[in-house]
Amino acid sequence: MSYPYQLKNFEDYQQAWQHSVTDPEGFWANVADHFYWRRKWDKVLEWDFKQPDVKWFTGAKLNITENCLDRHLGTLGHQPAIIWEPNDPDERHRILTYRELYTKVCQFANVLKNNGVKKGDRVCIYMGMIPELAIAVLACARIGAIHSVVFGGFSAQSIADRIQDAQATLVITCDGAFRGSKDIPLKSVIDDALMACPSVKKVIVCTRTRTPVSMLKGRDVWWEDEIKQVETMGNPPVPAEEMDAEDMLFILYTSGSTGKPKGVVHTCAGYMVYANYTFINTFQYKPGQVYFCTADIGWITGHSYIVYGPLSAGATTLMFEGVPTYPDAGRFWDIVDKFRVNVLYTAPTAIRSLMGFGLGPVNHKDLSSLTTLGTVGEPINEEAWHWYKDQIGKGHCPITDTWWQTETGGIMIAPIAGVTPEKPGYATLPLPGIQPVLVDENGKEIEGNGVNGNLCIKFPWPGMIRTTYGDHERCRTTYFATFENLYFTGDGCLRDEDGYYRITGRVDDVLNVSGHRIGTAEVENAINMHAGVVESAVVGYPHEIKGQGIYAFVISEMHVKDPDLTKKDIMQTVARIIGPIAKPDKIQFVSGLPKTRSGKIMRRILRKIAEGELDNLGDTSTLLDPAVVEEIKRGKL
Repeated sequence: MSYPYQLKNFEDYQQAWQHSVTDPEGFWANVADHFYWRRKWDKVLEWDFKQPDVKWFTGAKLNITENCLDRHLGTLGHQPAIIWEPNDPDERHRILTYRELYTKVCQFANVLKNNGVKKGDRVCIYMGMIPELAIAVLACARIGAIHSVVFGGFSAQSIADRIQDAQATLVITCDGAFRGSKDIPLKSVIDDALMACPSVKKVIVCTRTRTPVSMLKGRDVWWEDEIKQVETMGNPPVPAEEMDAEDMLFILYTSGSTGKPKGVVHTCAGYMVYANYTFINTFQYKPGQVYFCTADIGWITGHSYIVYGPLSAGATTLMFEGVPTYPDAGRFWDIVDKFRVNVLYTAPTAIRSLMGFGLGPVNHKDLSSLTTLGTVGEPINEEAWHWYKDQIGKGHCPITDTWWQTETGGIMIAPIAGVTPEKPGYATLPLPGIQPVLVDENGKEIEGNGVNGNLCIKFPWPGMIRTTYGDHERCRTTYFATFENLYFTGDGCLRDEDGYYRITGRVDDVLNVSGHRIGTAEVENAINMHAGVVESAVVGYPHEIKGQGIYAFVISEMHVKDPDLTKKDIMQTVARIIGPIAKPDKIQFVSGLPKTRSGKIMRRILRKIAEGELDNLGDTSTLLDPAVVEEIKRGKL
């Protein structure tokens, strides 16, 4: 099996990019021709960024699971589709071939149908990183149900918000999950969440940790019992539901600059074509290679580059349940050695954390199978880039530093491994089909090289967001209203003298902590719910492991007698409301916040204080109370 649209060299790239810009419809039709369609499209693209209204492959009918499973059975049925490595290295790993994965997806699709799920229903999935998570995702897609995967580290309140927004009718979870030395009680978190979610009629519970759980009669059923029932029926095959190109495939919730998470919607056809194209090209994947993405399926990276991208390409994708430092900091390298991994895709946060352990955990591990390295979630700093290149890639593996977002569905700007040039700290060049522009505050395009601006995309691509679930106006105002006729990424960007792009960070009130976007408003709302807190303001500051840390300035009702204990209490409140991922790294108690006379908090000043730029705060004389700035500076942590 070869990939006719895989780019082989820089000339190929230049031609493909040119073709994708001069004739985008012809370009994407050529790529899409290589998939299995029940019915071909009438029109490749219709679009309007004002509404916004974007449709790809109008009139086409398909099911994404036929492209991820059925079409491979004849040629790749016995090839590993998923290799699963457990959290505990002493537990046996599992390998599912394409044939076995197909069978299990059909089985679970039957389970979903037996439990009343039908096309268009929303299903919330809250599980650890076990193969059943991928099976559940694909089974939903097979019967046309819309999956909403929630990362296993979110709190009951965060899950309830997401279930209520999507009006999910069924939840799939596990008794618990293993992550490093921790056991996470997933089912009991779900029980807490569901107290506020009357839309949920059924909960399917998969056994993993054998943690005692409460099972409600009539609502909760065991995954294993439901599978047995299907087996007694003789495992009837489940025909894939015919979906329209623009039918919803999944909702994935992401933080925004307001407190409420927003449900990013991706649809069937465009997303499939884009995830596949970017997977095959960015990593220069060759049939038969073992590909290891260390992300969680609860994030977009796991959707696009553990499940849909690799499986639609007939690849072998490796899923890992644990964390990079358990039982020791050599865990990733043991996995690469054990399974002869060829492509490794991980986060700069993980690389920086592992660098801190020195070379002891890397030495004596055979990493010679690696051909390509990738990074995702945030720009990788130069020091970490060189360590990754020299110590893990031994100097011969290209690094693809990928920039993209939940909303883009797939990689947008990145070096194509070994095909286009790489440069430490730079996402370099756009993939074919992507037309980036830099604009100033007024939306005027900044042309030429050696310039900075707001990163926007001026033409649609197949994997892009279609709407925010149940609130199209929010999609319009967030992404399409800031600059006319442009998709606004929310990121600042530098284009250097060579025309290479470097992402310089968020320009809105969103933090990028360990590659995960967290809205400042969401964290402030959680802090403000703590008894005794009057008001808070949250900003990001440089953090040597996470990239960005969370710095909270908090006004308390009365004098704080035990600051350390109160800080821990506030962190506990944030963990309960959002999840441990959003806990502030620093909390500074203050008597006031720098505000304009109209009451707006000047986060720009707080950001500079958090970053240690105390002599560069600009004019503070127009503030309501300039003296408060001096007090905050003196108390800086």
